[in-house]
Amino acid sequence: MRVRFWGTRGSVPTPGPSTVRYGGNTACVELRTNGGTFFIFDSGTGIRELGLHLAREGGALAAHLMLGHTHWDHISGFPFFTPAFVPGNRLAIYGARDLDRSLRDVLAGQMHFTYFPVPLGDLRAEITFSELEEGKLELDDAVVRTHYLNHTAVCMGYRVEADGASVAYITDHEPYGVVEDGLRRGFIHGGDRRLIEFVRGADLLIQDAQYTPDEYAAHRGWGHGSTDYVTDLAVEARVHRLALFHHEPTHSDEDLDRMVGLARARAREAESEVEIFAAAEGQKISL
Repeated sequence: MRVRFWGTRGSVPTPGPSTVRYGGNTACVELRTNGGTFFIFDSGTGIRELGLHLAREGGALAAHLMLGHTHWDHISGFPFFTPAFVPGNRLAIYGARDLDRSLRDVLAGQMHFTYFPVPLGDLRAEITFSELEEGKLELDDAVVRTHYLNHTAVCMGYRVEADGASVAYITDHEPYGVVEDGLRRGFIHGGDRRLIEFVRGADLLIQDAQYTPDEYAAHRGWGHGSTDYVTDLAVEARVHRLALFHHEPTHSDEDLDRMVGLARARAREAESEVEIFAAAEGQKISL
């Protein structure tokens, strides 16, 4: 499998000189299997650049767009995804079943004429919608597993298994309930333990680590993780690589460097060999 980051920021796009290295576009991650199955995780503003890249490559598109949830920072790039305007392209969109409206209605709502000049129904690609609960999907040469997350809206995490490797995409999510246990967190809530089992042994875990521990204490209940929680979860689950993701809008590149350093030190103190880095726009990973 091959992974490429097109948007790594959370909450709101943050272009500017302080975010050049890690990027300012909101969530969008590309994943391709060796057999050619094409996944896109979330359609934040990063999906616009992905669409332009695909247009330059040429050829017909067949892709699976997996939405974690439908807050704006995860869907606002969708109306600017140029392959969706091209006849003959096929786009299957998946997301968690919402409480009060369909997945199609949510995406159509942000393309209402009040907000956008082209309605969803005018897009020329073949677009289908699938609303998911926890379970397993077999899509071409890949197995996709789904898992509910702890966020302020209905939110789904994904795990893709193909080519003898696995990638878990976990955003947006905050702890269910943990206690301090010396250096590391003690995972006392069943929800945290279920998530650990869901990502266990993943070759790459991409997880929301928006806050420092001090910042999380002031933002409890906002639906996002902290570097210490995510590091401890990765250590407990024995994942091989951890990509800190969904970067806080106010964090500069230097802030993220410091967060990575603290996360790596925490993992070393726990005698873990997990590789930790902050996801950066344009970064490519082969598994």
